[in-house]
Amino acid sequence: MQAHSSQADPRVRGPVAVILAAGKGTRMRSDLPKVVHPVAGRPMVEWVVDACRDAGFARVVLVVGHKQEVVREVFADREGIDFAVQAEQRGTGHAVMCAADLLANVEGEVVVLAGDGPLVRASTLSILLKTHREADSGRGAACTIATSVVDDPAGYGRIVRDERGRFAAIVEEKDATDAQRAIREINPSIYCFDARALVERLPRLSNDNAKGEYYLTDIPGMLRDEGEVVEVVGAMPPEDVLSINTPEQLAEVDAILRARRGRKQGAHA
Repeated sequence: MQAHSSQADPRVRGPVAVILAAGKGTRMRSDLPKVVHPVAGRPMVEWVVDACRDAGFARVVLVVGHKQEVVREVFADREGIDFAVQAEQRGTGHAVMCAADLLANVEGEVVVLAGDGPLVRASTLSILLKTHREADSGRGAACTIATSVVDDPAGYGRIVRDERGRFAAIVEEKDATDAQRAIREINPSIYCFDARALVERLPRLSNDNAKGEYYLTDIPGMLRDEGEVVEVVGAMPPEDVLSINTPEQLAEVDAILRARRGRKQGAHA
């Protein structure tokens, strides 16, 4: 695990974004890192970084891996971008572990999101942060999960709530009961953590599962079991959930972003 920081000050005030951008994108039928494939004229990961910037994140950590030099080149002229290296892909929890050194001195929030989800909006991230900070009568949550309610939840982890409507678990589809599969509130993989709560629990993640991977989704359950406050907020519009894994999905997202940009330009005309 390697990390490189451009920060001179060891104390960093959150929110800090950790964007997972190490994927090979095998199904894209290309040897390029998935996150640099162009969407609406720009590398898809740039849309994610700009949403974080617009939401007030001063610092962004990109977790890179396959052909990392190509991703680094995209941001060669951008300030406030740090890189952590995930040399082999061993799950989302492992990806964040690779950035742990860069998060050790963060005070406040760390938001983790995917570099292949360019439809994410700054407004979604702002709602997530606001909910996180105001939880527990203003003391703040240990973790807040942005969720979305979609018509077709197939393929997504489901958000299970308890009888009081509070977070109980994230259940992956392959592990879900029939009743859980019927849940339409899904996990689009956007999380806000108290930095210390996250960093302290990363070493406790286990890869004792069918894939032998470390899952970030285990940490909210871990926090809940330890009596920490875990919030969920339906912050993500269902039309923004789509991530990109195939050329067909890329074309769909490209059309959405171009239409969104056209509406914005029309409003300012």
